[in-house]
Amino acid sequence: MELNKYKDIHFEVSERKILLRIFDIVFVFISLYFVGITFQFDYFNISATNFYWTIVLGLYLQIIGSVFEMYNLQVASNQFQIIKSIILTSSTTVLFYLLTPLYTPVLPSNRLQILIFFFAIFLALFIWRMLYVRFFASNRFVKKVILICDRDQAEELINGLISVDPHYRVLGFVNSYSNSENNDNLKINSIPIDKLDKFVKQNSVSEIVVASQKTDGITVDLYNQLINLLESGYIIREYTQVYESITHRIPVQYVSRDFYRFFPFSRSNQNHLYLLVVRILEIVISLFGLSLGLFLLPFILLGNILGNRGKLFYTQKRVGKNGKVFKIVKFRTMIKNAEKNGAVFATTNDTRIKPFGKFLRKSRLDEFPQFINILKGDMAVIGPRPERPVFVKEIADVMPFYETRHVVKPGLTGWAQVNYSYGATIDDSLIKLQYDLYYIKHRSLFLDFNIIFKTLSTVLFYRGQ
Repeated sequence: MELNKYKDIHFEVSERKILLRIFDIVFVFISLYFVGITFQFDYFNISATNFYWTIVLGLYLQIIGSVFEMYNLQVASNQFQIIKSIILTSSTTVLFYLLTPLYTPVLPSNRLQILIFFFAIFLALFIWRMLYVRFFASNRFVKKVILICDRDQAEELINGLISVDPHYRVLGFVNSYSNSENNDNLKINSIPIDKLDKFVKQNSVSEIVVASQKTDGITVDLYNQLINLLESGYIIREYTQVYESITHRIPVQYVSRDFYRFFPFSRSNQNHLYLLVVRILEIVISLFGLSLGLFLLPFILLGNILGNRGKLFYTQKRVGKNGKVFKIVKFRTMIKNAEKNGAVFATTNDTRIKPFGKFLRKSRLDEFPQFINILKGDMAVIGPRPERPVFVKEIADVMPFYETRHVVKPGLTGWAQVNYSYGATIDDSLIKLQYDLYYIKHRSLFLDFNIIFKTLSTVLFYRGQ
């Protein structure tokens, strides 16, 4: 069998992130090596006797780079955004490295050494990331795809993919349902079935994605074309799998009543060791959070007196694990009697939110009292955000899968919170539900730490809602 020779090189999302992480470290170490042999720089030397210095520096780069979005592909592909991330990552990495001399070299007596150390790291990251933007993030390495779907769904399906991955390009679609109404305004190439094979080879297509929900739309002719392409080495994937891997969301609107067939729960939900480790970490984080909250309390109290002019704390009923209702504790951010006409979603630029309340929300300081809920066991540090009973009923009537979020404890922060803005409508709730279900399906310590890093980014960049 002769495999396909026409496909261009492309990188998957995970491959790009691995590439960025590896070469961040490689360029920094090469830069420090050449600085060491070129200048009188002896603060950081790479050798077998102090190998742990390089390990610690590599870990700092990876962790701090994650916090400052160095591995967000949208940021990494934007020349101006990535420069800001490089400056923040270089500065913070050098600061942490200098302040931990138990694991790093003793502080240099010559301050010039510190400047050389900083510029060696900064220039290494800057040169590598500019190469990435100019070369690897260019059109040379886009992933070219065609879609097999119903014509009336084509635009929605395609926009759902390309809006997340800047390197994902859908070249066209094959209409799998011939009775669909013709739409002359569709800005996507429609590929005739008999020209599918030729189109794929001429355009160096990397992957064919099947998204048709009507089995009778896959005709014998189309099926044979797909089999021939599969035998020629082309990748054929199902849309919901592609959507989930690219967007990190569960596409519940496409899997319909077969939802549970596509949604195996993460084994971590029944893993006692994982749950024990998570609970210990939750207690440690909560105690630290409450200590920090007590330190900030006088300033928050003063700001509340001047800006909010009302009670500092407020409680509200929320739905927890297994549908159990509990009372959440927060710093008050809204005016008195904010819901005298009934419960409504908070929105962006909500007039009920006081200026100081807006600051508390943006900085996430309003959430600090919830560490009490975590210690009590009503909440977790990470999980779907707890919603109010009235909204749960309203949303569940529209989305039958919504109650699935309650199989785990609600969290102080979650996958939906770090990936999507404040949910002010039912449509927003659907998108956040997709993220929540992804977390429940893929729950793990790796994903938990990823959420923590993204939460730190949200706080540092003042993006709270």
